Amino acid sequence: MRDRHRQARAHRPSPRFPLPAEPAFWRSPVRGVRFTAVLGLVLLAGITLLFVTGLLSYAAYNPDLAAVNDKTPDKGWLGFYLFDWPTGPHWLYRMTQGVHVTLGIVLVPVLLAKLWSVVPRLFALPPARSAGHALERLSLLLLVGGALFEFVTGLLNIQLEYLFPGSFYPLHFYGAWVFIAAFLAHTCLKLPRALRVLRTGLPAGEKDGLASPRPAAATVSRRGALAVVGAGSLLLLVTSAGRSFDGGLRRTALLTPRGGAEPGPGPNGFQINKTAAKVGITPADTGERWRLTVVGPAGEIRLTRAELLAMGQHSAALPIACVEGWSTSDQWWRGVRLRDLAALAGFPDEPPGVLVESLQRTGPFRTVALRGNQVRDPLSLLALGVNGEVLSPDHGYPARVIVPAAPGVMNTKWVNRLTFGEL
Repeated sequence: MRDRHRQARAHRPSPRFPLPAEPAFWRSPVRGVRFTAVLGLVLLAGITLLFVTGLLSYAAYNPDLAAVNDKTPDKGWLGFYLFDWPTGPHWLYRMTQGVHVTLGIVLVPVLLAKLWSVVPRLFALPPARSAGHALERLSLLLLVGGALFEFVTGLLNIQLEYLFPGSFYPLHFYGAWVFIAAFLAHTCLKLPRALRVLRTGLPAGEKDGLASPRPAAATVSRRGALAVVGAGSLLLLVTSAGRSFDGGLRRTALLTPRGGAEPGPGPNGFQINKTAAKVGITPADTGERWRLTVVGPAGEIRLTRAELLAMGQHSAALPIACVEGWSTSDQWWRGVRLRDLAALAGFPDEPPGVLVESLQRTGPFRTVALRGNQVRDPLSLLALGVNGEVLSPDHGYPARVIVPAAPGVMNTKWVNRLTFGEL
């Protein structure tokens, strides 16, 4: 008897588990075209705004002004939209870049949910049923790969973790154009059907290609799943948006490097990206031997800090806003107007652009170029103090540039040379 049972078990076929290419492998009852369509429309709005604010961020660097500003020198026609970045309103870059980075963080749960909802399609066989289907699959590869690349490099950048090869600026810039091309192609193909599904549902007799043919028992409804995604995005908003503000809200930015304590008390106690020690600035560099060299038609003029303080002093309330998305509130800067230094250099009437050079020996943006409109703005200063006190070494002592609506790296610290004129 035992032998017969053993033989029966030996001849019983082993249970066969479905493969990812088979619809039965995917058993979640949440998947479906309406669920995916809702997520897709959210991403359509969010990614469109991300792309626009990203373009504005790139334009804010004035990359077509001078080679020192252009971190993507081979951009060619991809720079077709560039324009002279304005100086007003003074909080412009603080707003656009804060929206760009914060929105990118908030969209992460939506992106992951959207990819999860369509993952069965990635394993569908045959991989290409026709030439048109093959092109669609290729666009999906570029879309998914581009989205992951842009979000991952962006998130690493705001955490100041440069794990990717090469400079962030060209990688993120060119990656954005590859991604947006695939995104537009996908939108043109899928948007009409997504809107139709949300308005009227699937046509009679049409099969929901994303729904499981053998769903498991439901543990959450599709509305509940959308609520979970929304809650995740809300949590990320609460724990990241505070880096664009001061005071108590900044302490809620737990997921960012700008969410901790302020860098010391007092008038200089507001955020920075790089310290003097980090870039090799020593007290000897900024001591009694320091001179500001101003160059123009009037020749080469060398000024001590005391001579700069003896010139007409002006104040401006301006924030610092960086590409990583963090910013400070308006700080009260005091110093010499750039247009007054341009007049000293030989441009009394219509100051041109200026090449600003720093004592900083290494790292990007040691030298930047500012447009004529930035030099002429009465709020643009060579700042010598902030909030009623002398600049600290980490904030650029003995002198730094501060320009309204400019990215933080364009507000050069530890300035030692200003060359007005041809850039």
